[in-house]
Amino acid sequence: MRDNLWKDRDFLRNLMKLALPIAAQSLMLSAVGVADTLMLGALEQNAMAAVSLATKLQFVQNMLMSSFVAALVALGAQYWGKKDVSSMSRLFGIAMRLNGASAILFFICCEFFPRKIMLLMTNDPVLIEIAAGYLQVAAWSYLLTGISQSYLALLKISDHASETAAISSAAVVINIGLNAVLIFGLLGAPRMGVRGAAVATLAARIAETVWAVFLSFRAGHIRPDLKDVFRRDRLLSRDYYRCMLPMLGAGMLWSIGFTSYSAFMGHIDQDAPAANSVASSVIELVCCLCNGLASGGGILVGNELGAGRLERGKLYGQRLVRMSFLVGVLTCLAMIGITPLLLSIVHLNDAAYGYLRAMLAVMSVYTIGRVVNTITINGVFTAGGDTLFDLYSLAVVMWGLALPLAALGTFVFHWPVWLIYACTCLDEVGKIPWVMAHCRKYKWVRDLTRDRADAPAQPT
Repeated sequence: MRDNLWKDRDFLRNLMKLALPIAAQSLMLSAVGVADTLMLGALEQNAMAAVSLATKLQFVQNMLMSSFVAALVALGAQYWGKKDVSSMSRLFGIAMRLNGASAILFFICCEFFPRKIMLLMTNDPVLIEIAAGYLQVAAWSYLLTGISQSYLALLKISDHASETAAISSAAVVINIGLNAVLIFGLLGAPRMGVRGAAVATLAARIAETVWAVFLSFRAGHIRPDLKDVFRRDRLLSRDYYRCMLPMLGAGMLWSIGFTSYSAFMGHIDQDAPAANSVASSVIELVCCLCNGLASGGGILVGNELGAGRLERGKLYGQRLVRMSFLVGVLTCLAMIGITPLLLSIVHLNDAAYGYLRAMLAVMSVYTIGRVVNTITINGVFTAGGDTLFDLYSLAVVMWGLALPLAALGTFVFHWPVWLIYACTCLDEVGKIPWVMAHCRKYKWVRDLTRDRADAPAQPT
C-alpha cells in the first residue's frame, strides 16, 4: 500500500516546525546577497561585479565551514534523538577547532594578500582594485562566522530552529540597513562604497555571534562546555571525521568548481560577471524552501535513526525524496514567474542585460535538479552519514563533464555566454537518475550513535 505523507499530520507539522524557520533563515541570508547586488549595481556596475568575484573566496571558506557544521548537525541530530547532550558538546568542540583554523587561514589571505588572491578570479585591474578594498575589511568577519554557525547548529538540532531564524533575520536587517547607510553615505555617514558593504557584513556577524552565544546560557538550551574545544574524544572524533571528510571533499570540489565558473565569466568581459552576480543571488533566493526542507528534514530523519527507529527514519527519508520533485517543479515555476520583475528592476548595460536574460532562462530548468539533489543528498543521505556519494557524483558530473565543457567553451571555442552558463548547470540536472538509484540502496539508513555512560539526559 502506498504511503500517503499528506495524511501524517505529525510528520508534516514537525517538518514545517523545522523547515520553515530554516527556510526563512536561508531567505534572509539570500536577501543580503540580493540587496548587495542591487545597491552596488545602483552605485556602479564594476562595484557589483568586483564584490561578486571577491565574495567567491568567502564562498570557499563558507563551504569549509558548512562541512564542519554539517557533520555536527548530522551526528548531533542523532545524539539529540537519544538525548545525549554530552556527546553533542564534544562534537561542538571538534567543529569549533576546525572552524577556528580555517577562519585564521582565510583572514590572513584576505587581509594581507587580497590582490594576489583576486588575480585568480579576474585579469581586470579595475575589478581587482575594488575587490581588494572589500576583502581587507570583510576578512575580519570571517573570524566570527564559524563561531556563530556552530552555536546556531546546536540551537537548530535541539528544537530551537525558530530562534536561529530570529538571529539570522536580525543580522540581515542590520546588514541591509548598514549597507544602505554606508554604501551611499546616508544619515550623515561617510560614503564608503564597497568598503561600506564590508563594514555592514562585519557588524552583522558581530551581532549574530553575540546573540547566539548569549542564548546558550538560557535555561532549556544546550550550553557547550568550551573545554571540549581543547579536549580530544578519540571515538567521537573518528565518527565525526568519517562523516565530515567526504562532505569536506565534496564541498571543496563543488565550491572550487563553482568559483571556477565565476572565474570563467570574469575572463570573458566585465558584463558577464555582472550578469552572473545577479543570477547567483537569484538562485539562492528561490532555493530557500529546498534548503529548509533539506536541513529540517535531515534533522527529523537523524532524530529517528539516532533513537533506533530505523524503519520510521527510512519512511521519512522516502517522503522527503518524493516531496523534492514537487518542490523542484514549484521552484522552476517561481523562477519563470519572477524573471520579468527582476529584469525590470536590475540596472545593467545592454550587453549584461542580454546575458542575464539568457542565464535566467537556463536557470529555470537548473532549479529542478538543484532542489531534488539538495533535499536528497544534503538532507536524507547526510542524516544517515552516507556522505561519500556526494563526493563521487561531483567528481564525475561536475569535474568530469560540466567544468571541462565550460572551460573549453570559454578559452578554446569562445562559445556565447549563455551556452557556457548552460554547461555550468549540467551537473545538477545530469545526476538526478544516479541520485535516485543510490537512494534506493538505503545505505543512509544507519544509527551512527554510541552508548555513553557519562551523557546527561537533558540540556542544562
